[in-house]
Amino acid sequence: MADAEARDEVVRFTSDLIRIDTTNRGGGDCRERPAAEYAAALLAEAGIEPTLLERTPGRANVVARVEGSDPSAEALLVHGHLDVVPAEAADWSVHPFSGEVRDGVVWGRGAVDMKNMDAMILAVLRAWAREGVRPRRDLVIALTADEEASAEDGAGFLADRHPHLFEGCTEAVGESGAFTFHDGAGRQIYPIAAGERGTAWLKLTARGRAGHGSKVNRENAVTRLAAAVTRIGEHAWPARLTPTVAAALTELAALYGVDGDLDDVDALLVKLGPAAALVEATVRNSANPTVLEAGYKVNVIPGEAVAFVDGRFLAGAEDEFRATLDDLTGPDVDWQFLHRQVALQAPLDAPLYARMRAAVQEFAPEGHVVPYCMSGGTDAKQFSRLGITGYGFTPLKLPEGFDHQALFHGVDERVPVEALHFGVRVLDRFLRTA
Repeated sequence: MADAEARDEVVRFTSDLIRIDTTNRGGGDCRERPAAEYAAALLAEAGIEPTLLERTPGRANVVARVEGSDPSAEALLVHGHLDVVPAEAADWSVHPFSGEVRDGVVWGRGAVDMKNMDAMILAVLRAWAREGVRPRRDLVIALTADEEASAEDGAGFLADRHPHLFEGCTEAVGESGAFTFHDGAGRQIYPIAAGERGTAWLKLTARGRAGHGSKVNRENAVTRLAAAVTRIGEHAWPARLTPTVAAALTELAALYGVDGDLDDVDALLVKLGPAAALVEATVRNSANPTVLEAGYKVNVIPGEAVAFVDGRFLAGAEDEFRATLDDLTGPDVDWQFLHRQVALQAPLDAPLYARMRAAVQEFAPEGHVVPYCMSGGTDAKQFSRLGITGYGFTPLKLPEGFDHQALFHGVDERVPVEALHFGVRVLDRFLRTA
């Protein structure tokens, strides 16, 4: 199993990667290459040949293959991303790119999203090189650029332009899942992701008649847009349960000994108490207005007004999402996709899921493993174009009071050293037999 050196390395690698500023501001404003070169050098030291690939100069991805012992077995993709979202240093207790290790915690942007997993992957593979370990099946390692924006320079580019590197891959593990969720009543829950909602970032455009602000105007673009945005923001989406979410609700209901009536989802969520947070965002589609743009002077009615909406849809519910947006925007407002990615659904009866569950339970026997669906999206969406089924598996054992989900894109992002040690042990155990 992962040795003491691997546990030391996972902390050091996490800290080192955080210190490499890979802030992705969108629109191509990012440079992941220094982090990619760092990871590639560590792989090369372990005798693993890395390939660096760029669509745009400076936006590097790392791909490598570890040969398995069973040539008849299908390959497994293990992926993480190298970019991070912006961080405002003035808001933080420590500098977000310090990688400081203090009081048993590694601080900095990327500590949970997701340079910790990148470090776990690297530490496990280097431990295997020291031990002479080979996995059962081929492992394809992909550390990608641009996940925090469009993925056009990252996983999307790899899937579209370099599909041969993923030959034989049928399943994948990547971001999120297998972290400790404390319910406040002494239970420790480990959700493993087996689905993602689809991404639908929208642009709404209202057009009207421009004119003087002092005049009557029944064709005011701002008014039309505001009405549509209000309808969208206040819309009550109906519950739509995917197999993953239904299974999560059923298992949680059994854990808490409550009636698991899936025909009354909202009542069931109330019965689950704090654990409802694991599923409440994924029992229905959603659309949240986020940006408004209109006008240039207080006494001028503009002829156009624009809004942006973060929409998400469940597997099998995209048609309903589109039809609902048509109704909510009405005849005076047009909408279009700025960015659209598919919803994902992964089987829970697959041997891979059972092996993930077993690996967590070996090191956290007091924990309760349940499936869940991610409310957002990951690079698994891009790799799904290659026919690869994706799961979220980034194991972390977290102390009570540590709000893991709130630290994604949050201030003072950090990860406990012990959580990294747990993660590298679980990932090692899982990948040996996956």
